[in-house]
Amino acid sequence: MGEVRPIVHVGDPVLHRPCEPVTRFGEELAALVDDMFASMYAAEGVGLAANQIGVPLRVFVYDCPDADGVRHKGVVVNPALEPPGLGERRLDTGDEGCLSVPGQYAPLPRPDRATVHGFDAAGEPVTVTGTGLLARCLQHESDHLDGRLYIDRLPAKRRKQVLAAYQATQSAIADNSPL
Repeated sequence: MGEVRPIVHVGDPVLHRPCEPVTRFGEELAALVDDMFASMYAAEGVGLAANQIGVPLRVFVYDCPDADGVRHKGVVVNPALEPPGLGERRLDTGDEGCLSVPGQYAPLPRPDRATVHGFDAAGEPVTVTGTGLLARCLQHESDHLDGRLYIDRLPAKRRKQVLAAYQATQSAIADNSPL
């Protein structure tokens, strides 16, 4: 079992720049992956990128269902996202949220199918193909590793609304917290 680490929130520089490729597979990476799963579960998320706990490495974990309700769990190191071809592309216009922008959701069209190629924590090649929420998760977490949040894909007006609502929530939390 890993250690729960704090989730980094929007505005922290680690979330807004591309992450570095993993070059060493071993105990240190395995411990990071364990911490990422523990942190994701503690925050009640379905996916988590390493930079969301302040580690600028190209690693993400996930535990979420696909379009058929089948649960998938795993880790992808150094992922390369492969979206569906233009003729196969159908958009899912569902809401999206993020542990790094807590409490905020917005409709964000994404392809309803996605594939990532990468490695597991031991350095073995993996390919994960997802539909439904899993497809959204694979795309969302890959974006994180490229220094992009889901709100960066929103129209400017909607992005400002989401950020204003987030700031208002954070201010309200701060006002009610003991000194």
